[in-house]
Amino acid sequence: MEGKILTLTLLSVVLTGIGAIIVDIPQPMYEVARGKNITLPCTYTTTKTNKPVLMAWSLPEQDGADEIEIITYYSDVNIDTSPQYQGRVSLDMDIPSRRFNLQLSSVTLDDNKIFKCRVQIPSDTGKQSDTTRLVVLVAPSTPECGIQGKAEYGQNINLTCASREGSPPPTYSWAAFDVLNKPRILDPKTSNVNGGILSLYNISSDTSGFFNCTSTNKIGSAMCTIKLAVMPPSMNIGSTAGIVAGVAVALLLFGIVVYCCCCRRKKNKEEDYAMGVPDEESHDKALPINAERPHAEGQEEIHSSDNSYVKSSADRNEKPSGRVYDKPSDYDDRRSDYDDRRSDYDDRRSDYDDRRSDYDDRRSDYDDRRSDYSDRRDKYTDRRERYDDERRYNDNRNRRYEDDRYDEPYDRSHDKPLVPSNKPPRRNYD
Repeated sequence: MEGKILTLTLLSVVLTGIGAIIVDIPQPMYEVARGKNITLPCTYTTTKTNKPVLMAWSLPEQDGADEIEIITYYSDVNIDTSPQYQGRVSLDMDIPSRRFNLQLSSVTLDDNKIFKCRVQIPSDTGKQSDTTRLVVLVAPSTPECGIQGKAEYGQNINLTCASREGSPPPTYSWAAFDVLNKPRILDPKTSNVNGGILSLYNISSDTSGFFNCTSTNKIGSAMCTIKLAVMPPSMNIGSTAGIVAGVAVALLLFGIVVYCCCCRRKKNKEEDYAMGVPDEESHDKALPINAERPHAEGQEEIHSSDNSYVKSSADRNEKPSGRVYDKPSDYDDRRSDYDDRRSDYDDRRSDYDDRRSDYDDRRSDYDDRRSDYSDRRDKYTDRRERYDDERRYNDNRNRRYEDDRYDEPYDRSHDKPLVPSNKPPRRNYD
């Protein structure tokens, strides 16, 4: 196609004759909304009556790209259309009225370019082409808002706002609101709107709030909102997460330590009981002579000045010579056994100095049991006093009974029944 254009151009130069041609597009720019249809007008004037040999619409060189032919008319021969515009372009052409318009349908953003109309007539020179710009209007897309920098006291940050689409390029505006969603004026000394960027300097807690960015062009507008929360440097999310994780680890370690201590204490206690009777239990098993002793059912405890004995209820009616006493030698044997166990316990105690804390706990338990022992001893003293009173009472009673019943002579006169005073005398019937 380019070869044909070059041939026709050379032909028009070779042809003789003097004339002038002027190609004109009425406006330098046309606007159309995306997806709509538009007609780009193009007319020409000439002093010759010859018909044009070449009429074409093209995209001239721009942005480093070569010229692209959109549609071409060859002197009543045919019309050639570019493949990328096939089905979207057509010509509104009238040679007698010298009109050569381009009809473009379903406009897209790719059509936002410069278009050129060119007309060539043999033997005519002058302005053979003219250009215009097609602006495809697209409403701004919803802008994307963001924060550049750390929202902490004393920092400088940028609030960004940009729409991916928008033709002509949209302009941006900002509006600020406090935390209660009340409007406030942006301080011009600390803010600067430039290309959708709002710069904030030396921010503080008063800077916190809501910031609305509006993207606008002649077709429409769109808006996005940024929620800004300015925090102290130590209250950022990373530090807070670190503190929470540290506390959780500390609690876990504390639980493990407590569990190990409890298990160790239980194990040590079982070992102590397996090795021997603890000290406090030995105190309960081996008591002094004058201490309280456990009573079996049906037994009575009696203390004398030199020893102690136990008398069963079956032996209470027996004579004193038949009583059974616990000999002091038996107690001495038990005492020696206790001393032996106590020495063994002292030997073990030297081996378990590291468990002194557990021993202190058992010591407190022993003190409680010792207090219980004191209470039982007091009860025993009361019982002993009651027993002494009963024994003195029985002795006095036996003594009085023996004096009154066995020492005085027995008077048999009391065996006869007494005769009533009003009884009549007995008659003798002999």
